[in-house]
Amino acid sequence: MISEPILYSFRRCPYAMRARLGIYYAGIKVEIREVILRDKPSSLLDYSPKGTVPVLVLSDKEVIEESIDIVRWALSHRDPQKLLPTPNSRQQQQVEQLIEQNDGEFKYCLDRYKYADRYPEFPAEHYREQGEVFIKQLEQLLLKNSYLLGKALSIADIAIAPFIRQFAHVDRNWFDNAPYPRLKLWLASIIESQAFKDVFLKYPQWLPEHEPRYFP
Repeated sequence: MISEPILYSFRRCPYAMRARLGIYYAGIKVEIREVILRDKPSSLLDYSPKGTVPVLVLSDKEVIEESIDIVRWALSHRDPQKLLPTPNSRQQQQVEQLIEQNDGEFKYCLDRYKYADRYPEFPAEHYREQGEVFIKQLEQLLLKNSYLLGKALSIADIAIAPFIRQFAHVDRNWFDNAPYPRLKLWLASIIESQAFKDVFLKYPQWLPEHEPRYFP
């Protein structure tokens, strides 16, 4: 019997950061189980054979395996800051499009930029330039407002920021000097927020004999 939802997570994974941000803003209490990816617990693999994080276990029969679905699940239950767009609105279409671009083309380029030695067909700069297509698009959106879709934080911001953070950290010197002032301000406002600091707290590796730890 599961008394609280169980979140299998890994602190530095952008997908897991995204899931934790959604749960944090919803204010939903979960048991957090920090995973070391090279030493995955058998219970994680029992619930989700694909063996990636995040995974949210609601019951023995209900498991959510995709990070954006975890965010939507959390915010559909409680959304005090109104991060979700109005259903069937133009903003909802924008949210879906941005997240699809982030999780598709941009993530493809990000992986190759970060791990360029695994993809020697091109230098890292080539993959960075491809990733900049999305970066430039976000910069244009942020010329109008403080957040991607307006004056207030939305699901688009918390879903995308962990990946932009990872892109920035591949070559911090380059990013700090890159011509994206609005993007830098936006990213700083999110990762320097109390919410992100709480989400980025370090938990010890979970072991079955441990007492439960809860988040947030």
